[in-house]
Amino acid sequence: MHGSPHIVGDVMTRSVAAVGRGTPFKDIVRTMQDRKVSAVPVTDGGGRVLGIVSEADLLPKEEFRDSDPDRYTQLRRLSDLAKAGSLTAEELMTSPALTVRARATLAQAAREMARARVKRLPVVDADGRLEGIVSRADLLKVFLRGDEEIAEEIRREVVSYLFHAPESSVTVEVRDGVATLAGRVRDTSLVPVAARLVRAVEGVVDVEFALDGPDRPTT
Repeated sequence: MHGSPHIVGDVMTRSVAAVGRGTPFKDIVRTMQDRKVSAVPVTDGGGRVLGIVSEADLLPKEEFRDSDPDRYTQLRRLSDLAKAGSLTAEELMTSPALTVRARATLAQAAREMARARVKRLPVVDADGRLEGIVSRADLLKVFLRGDEEIAEEIRREVVSYLFHAPESSVTVEVRDGVATLAGRVRDTSLVPVAARLVRAVEGVVDVEFALDGPDRPTT
């Protein structure tokens, strides 16, 4: 089975706003606002990703601008207080940055984001050089696939693979991403396998079955 080759490289943003390690605080803010992004990778002179600066890294400067935190706050938020006094990308960035390769699957990227609780991942090549950036919103693009496109992939990659005609006769309908497989199959033990494969088709929200086993011979 081949399926849709949806990988990070298919959905990532290739034109990425990046800053150098010496970029001043105000220039970082200006870059984010101009490019309408909430974070920027920090790269060295060779384009290798050193870290990432997000809005969360910048906000402590405003939060602690006119306050004198007590000792408890100082101990509890040492990192934020350090960033409040930072002036450059190198001082502000979270490093090392969690990155992903362009050939990684969307599921792999989603798991990395969920595990690390981040909203985006810089995409790098084998040498760590920046190739793009992938966000949560990018990973959701697969759910914009048309219903008939999804149905055709299920027919081609699942039904024809598991339920061969003429022993089986299965129809596929997809509505709002919910796939329904109906008809008669020779081997009902394959239905759980079909469920897993259909759910793996990108863009599928859920799968329902109305499948019967083979006709019993009459006596």
